[in-house]
Amino acid sequence: MRILLTVAYDGSEYYGWQRQKDFMTVQQRLEEALSTLLKKEITVRGASRTDTGVHSLGQRAVFTDNTLTIPTEKIPLAVNSFLPDDIVVTDAVEVDENFHPQYSVTDKTYEYKILNSKYKNPLLVRYTEFIRPKLNISAMRAACPYFLGEHNFKAFCATGGSSKTTVRTIYSLDIEEDGDIIIIRINGNGFLYNMVRIIAGTLVYVGLGKIKADDIGDIIESLDRTRAGKTLSPNGLTLMEVNYE
Repeated sequence: MRILLTVAYDGSEYYGWQRQKDFMTVQQRLEEALSTLLKKEITVRGASRTDTGVHSLGQRAVFTDNTLTIPTEKIPLAVNSFLPDDIVVTDAVEVDENFHPQYSVTDKTYEYKILNSKYKNPLLVRYTEFIRPKLNISAMRAACPYFLGEHNFKAFCATGGSSKTTVRTIYSLDIEEDGDIIIIRINGNGFLYNMVRIIAGTLVYVGLGKIKADDIGDIIESLDRTRAGKTLSPNGLTLMEVNYE
């Protein structure tokens, strides 16, 4: 049986999703819990390699066990008893043996949250980027349409990524306000290394008047990382959904 899990986690205490030799990751914790539950070594493959400090409400991960006796719908409750409180499996479904958690993806949604206020909120430090100067939300919204569609997003990719191409398609990019919280929500067919955090940083530069909204198209076409905004911190980023056909 091939099982697709939905995994939520607070990434603050982990060195990202993907297993590493010398640092604790979400993947390692999940594999350890599944291995303990099923009394055999279990490996999982995730849909997104979220970075150190990045959170998730909708990460997806697949594992295979041909002798599984636990009903699929019971797996979340069973495995959660072996997981720390900052990692929770919220769903499990059986998928075809040829299903791939990365290559079968149709789209992903991320949210980036900014606390735009005079003072930091200690209860939100782990989950927002703090920016004191008042941001021009109207200007930021005016910049969003320039990102939509298929583009070469090399200008919004940090060095160190392993993608074969820097072409991606953005389906939607919206900005909402919830009191002092600014929520940047982006949906696309895939994202490059640090791409969402760089897009968020670029929108912040627009909101601060450092970049004009109608400069975004030229920045994309330039393929020049130095022309885009800074890479915002990982703590404001949450993987919300990974969808499949």
